[in-house]
Amino acid sequence: MKEVIAVIFGITVTPWKLVGFLGALMFAGRWILQALATRRHGKPTIPRSFWIISLAGSAMVTSYFIWGKNDAIGVLTNLLPASVAFYNLIMDIKSGRAGANA
Repeated sequence: MKEVIAVIFGITVTPWKLVGFLGALMFAGRWILQALATRRHGKPTIPRSFWIISLAGSAMVTSYFIWGKNDAIGVLTNLLPASVAFYNLIMDIKSGRAGANA
């Protein structure tokens, strides 16, 4: 999966880079979801989907760092946020709170 798909603005695009970019977009985009939920509820709110998107985005970025780039630093920088997101998702589920629909 390291074959070059395209070169866009001097950036070489490979399938693993697409996985990494999509994961980074998901990880960053969760804040838009959180802002929409806060606006909808009129107070700071973190919907359950925030944690799910956090885990999915982190998994994609981590897989890029493992198999696409072979970068231990990238893997380590994603472990703490992923573990916190997993913990918060479990706590949210255990609290019996209805899943958030932002």
